[in-house]
Amino acid sequence: MTEHDIPSPPGLPWIGNLLQIPTSRITQYLLETSRQFDGILALDFAGARLPFVFDPDLVQELSDPTRFHKTIGPPLSTLRRLAGDGLFTARGDEPNWGKAHRILLPAFSQRAMKGYFPMMLEVAEQLAAKWARGGPDADIAVADDMTRLTLDTISLAGFGYRFDSFSRDAMHPFLDAMVDVLAEVMRRLTRLPLQNRLMTSSLQRIDRDIAQMHPLVDEVIAARRAAGPDQAPTRDLLGLMLQARDPLTGEALDSENIRSQVITFLIAGHETTSGLLTFALYLLMRHPEVLARCYAEVDRVLPNAQTPRYEHLAQLEVIERVLRETLRLWPTAPSYALSANEDTTIGGRYTIRKGQRVIVFLPALHRHPRHWPRPDAFDIDRFLPAARAQFHPHAYKPFGNGERACIGQQFALTEAKLALAVILQRFALSDPHDYRLAIKETLTLKPDGFRLRVRPRMQPGAEIAAQGVPPASAGPMAAPNAAIDARPIAPAADPPPPPPPPPPTGPPPRRDRRDRRDRRTRQEHRLTPAPCRRASRRPRRSARAMPRFACSTAAAWAPARKWPCRWRNWPVAPASSRSCWAWTRACGPGPPRAG
Repeated sequence: MTEHDIPSPPGLPWIGNLLQIPTSRITQYLLETSRQFDGILALDFAGARLPFVFDPDLVQELSDPTRFHKTIGPPLSTLRRLAGDGLFTARGDEPNWGKAHRILLPAFSQRAMKGYFPMMLEVAEQLAAKWARGGPDADIAVADDMTRLTLDTISLAGFGYRFDSFSRDAMHPFLDAMVDVLAEVMRRLTRLPLQNRLMTSSLQRIDRDIAQMHPLVDEVIAARRAAGPDQAPTRDLLGLMLQARDPLTGEALDSENIRSQVITFLIAGHETTSGLLTFALYLLMRHPEVLARCYAEVDRVLPNAQTPRYEHLAQLEVIERVLRETLRLWPTAPSYALSANEDTTIGGRYTIRKGQRVIVFLPALHRHPRHWPRPDAFDIDRFLPAARAQFHPHAYKPFGNGERACIGQQFALTEAKLALAVILQRFALSDPHDYRLAIKETLTLKPDGFRLRVRPRMQPGAEIAAQGVPPASAGPMAAPNAAIDARPIAPAADPPPPPPPPPPTGPPPRRDRRDRRDRRTRQEHRLTPAPCRRASRRPRRSARAMPRFACSTAAAWAPARKWPCRWRNWPVAPASSRSCWAWTRACGPGPPRAG
């Protein structure tokens, strides 16, 4: 290996590593493979070598805007068929990116978050009402309901449009079409370029899904324009896009770009946050001690079923640490791409050519063993203020980097904190199916098939407070006992069983010889291999017709007889079920028991 080569796993001639990458597990394959390399590796996609970087020191060099810039390649370049030049898929040198970024920045300020809070709370209450209607025996599809929550929140807060997802059992057709597009975009990564050119049907399917999504977006924009500036909010996302002008150029966004931005926010603004909430609930169910701390915090900040207010969010420190640690282990947008402005070298040895794409791979970056103690452990105390001060500045980047970082990260964290607070305030959670993590990969990551059960939860002291008496949990001794009080409430104990019936009187019932023989036979076969146990359960009509098998002990047989087969004078039970089954098939029933 020369000093300029980037290490890579062994591949095949011409094809490289393309056939080694599972179509539905690209991120998980990369995470497993990255453990064999030290901060950088390259995969060969049929002749196109693509470096993946996950060492914080190398990422620090890539984060220098004078040397690297964000680039749009597969799969985002394919997604441009749907999202156009929206903020997520636009190239940095496109005029519409800078124009939209400057116009929309005020929509994600702290003041804007306070304005969005009532709508976030309204949708979270709809989620809680749906779960309460289902009852304690309903299996809740967590990922689906988190998707409904985040889609309705971004559409209502950002565009004043109601999907009303919680009023229907099936997912909205917009979501089905969007999931199909994202899945096909990812599948194209693991095909040969010639395959993608020949498979025109996949692009036609993407275009059909896009044609199904665009009318809804056009309807949202038309409804806002019809409402007029006097009846519609002007400081939400859609209001700014329709009325505001770029402070630098004085230009407004054109209609095509407004549609692209709405689609971008509907996709990126809900898909990543729904994955974050689903992963967070999964991790809380696997770490009950952290779940108890969350219950205690919710009971302290929102006692006696108090309705959350925006000011409460700043006090939910444990829940915020849960969300940030969840994003460390499972960043729902797992990578972003950069490109070199000029030929350069990173790490003093790896040459990156001008225009070459480099992928910052976040799941491996967030688990780098030199910078994260116990990297695979779920430890929310990593994000205590004192611990965060010890972070490498480029070891944690779940929202990207620099000016191309996610513009809606504050919106996502506000929405997720409120949703978790409402869920934990209202419900005791359980996982009766003992779910084992299976990750669904489209453009984002999300647990697949995760189901929970919930039941209404009474907070400590709520019954006393309802009678007008100050609850004990509100006093100075509430904090030490809060974790205990916050544990899910156990159901009422079952009534004691009825007393056993009195013992029968009179002589014991008489058993004939056949009953004793059958009982002895069952005892002999109790520890025998499974095929013989199954055969021993066949109905028996007489002692002579009763089948005997080679697994019976020598004492169960009549005086030795020579059998006309290769199993002659078998003295003891065979050592395996295979030989036992061979005896049965070769010799058939054994001799009847003597006596």
